[in-house]
Amino acid sequence: MIMHSTMPAEPMSEGSSQETALADGQALLRLMTWLSPAFPVGGFSYSHGIEYALEAGLVRDADALRDWIEGVLRFGAGRNDAILLGCAWRAEAARDDERLADVLAWADAFRGTAELALESAAQGRAFLAAVRAAWPHPRLDALASPAADCARPPAYPVAVGVACAVAGIGEAAARLAFLHAFAANLVSAGVRLIPLGQSDGLRVLAALEPVVREVSAEAAGLDLSDLGAAAWMADWCSARHETQYTRLFRS
Repeated sequence: MIMHSTMPAEPMSEGSSQETALADGQALLRLMTWLSPAFPVGGFSYSHGIEYALEAGLVRDADALRDWIEGVLRFGAGRNDAILLGCAWRAEAARDDERLADVLAWADAFRGTAELALESAAQGRAFLAAVRAAWPHPRLDALASPAADCARPPAYPVAVGVACAVAGIGEAAARLAFLHAFAANLVSAGVRLIPLGQSDGLRVLAALEPVVREVSAEAAGLDLSDLGAAAWMADWCSARHETQYTRLFRS
């Protein structure tokens, strides 16, 4: 049973991204909440093309699922989203709205298919709405302004990066937690689709831990000029998924 507190949410103090950082324990709790599978972004409804990869016989078992997700992390959306999150975090920490608008535009444009664009934009909007409702802050409200000016939705990694900077959560911790949550969601999709047992799913996630750490470390300090992808089969499967006859997932 989920218990709902009747106490009002405590607003984040304005300027917290530069003046006061959350204590280590509080930052960890905030990340666990924001990037939990239970956080209302609808992540469970997206497979990032894995559903068609299964249909095409490209992913059949736990080993293939691990290899597929590793490729997405190293060469596809995982790496790019880690870069975008870092760029958004640094732009917000510097109160650089012009730079943030650039990050918004690149994050929206740098998607291989319509479904992958939907996956990122829909989760970004849902994440921002949920955080603003429970942890209100003027800078989160302000994110809507550059998004509206450039007619770009707040992509998921951008929304997470800005929210973490506003809350005083470190960029490295935010990037690592985001990548782990991304990998965990794809493992969950694979467990339901193949299907796999929960133990096999956990073994896949455990095997991806060093990959998550490496991709997070490699993305540190990278900028928009470092964006790039070579996960062509993931993009192809996402495009084919748009017309897949029977499907459970939105991507």
